[in-house]
Amino acid sequence: MTQLFDLKFVFVVGKGGVGKTAISAALALAAAARGKRVLLAMCNAKERISYLLETPPVGAEISRVAPNLDAVNMQPAAALEEYGMLILRVRALYKLVFENRFVAAFLHGTPGIDAWAMLGKAQYHAFEKDASGRDRYDMVIVDAPATGHGLDLLRVPRVIVDVAPPGLLRREAEHAWQLFSDPKRAGVLLVTLPEDMPTNETLELDSAVRNELGLPVAGLVSNQTLTPLFREDERALLAALPGELANDGALLPYATSSAARAEREEAQTACIARLRAGIAAPFATLPLVLSQDFRKREIEQLARELERGFRAVY
Repeated sequence: MTQLFDLKFVFVVGKGGVGKTAISAALALAAAARGKRVLLAMCNAKERISYLLETPPVGAEISRVAPNLDAVNMQPAAALEEYGMLILRVRALYKLVFENRFVAAFLHGTPGIDAWAMLGKAQYHAFEKDASGRDRYDMVIVDAPATGHGLDLLRVPRVIVDVAPPGLLRREAEHAWQLFSDPKRAGVLLVTLPEDMPTNETLELDSAVRNELGLPVAGLVSNQTLTPLFREDERALLAALPGELANDGALLPYATSSAARAEREEAQTACIARLRAGIAAPFATLPLVLSQDFRKREIEQLARELERGFRAVY
């Protein structure tokens, strides 16, 4: 399997609330620290990258947010116009094709055209050349929407290939699908929490990505993982301890909180075991980072942990 940081195109996908955007930013910083020229692309998202990385707001235009790292928040209408211009190159030709009322009616009736506008723009930049003729970006990272919408986004090129007539749109979708399905160039990075519901959804997501879509899974991240405080035998003792103490005893609050922590560690251990057994992909665990204001310093910490975690499994 190609190393995560050697991929050209990475989709970061996971259930809402698992820290997907933070992991996308951490992956981007880690890749940029390796000297990669990186584009972090959000899909019409509630923009948080500027807050996390402490930069000016990131909009529909590509902007520099860190050394070797650019970011963009792709908006469907703007992305479709820009992508049309990038492909057709001549504004008069763009207007003739994309502003033709028959073409416009077809585009608005094509399933997933808004998503394709964003994906098409992202994959264009994966192959874009700079003035010297080299690739403008070594890696494009797409911070995909939460699980259900993320799967819809990944389905779009195949849908267009299936429904669009031969021509520019279908040809571009086929080109993108060749990239996305090539494990040497692209992959899906799954992000989850070591908790029951996110674990179940991630196992289902992995199956859908591999079996339904036939896309490669490049890695799995267990985010916000607790550092174990207790051994397995100690957890069993702690679980029973509160029931053995007097209700008004001074030690009861400590015993209760310790039992709760031990129970959470037990559940976390079980979830990680299920993920390792059920998903055949490099697996990295990132720690729970406690901070009053989760921003650039914390993202940089996650970037180091992510780089170290995946370096250890390859």
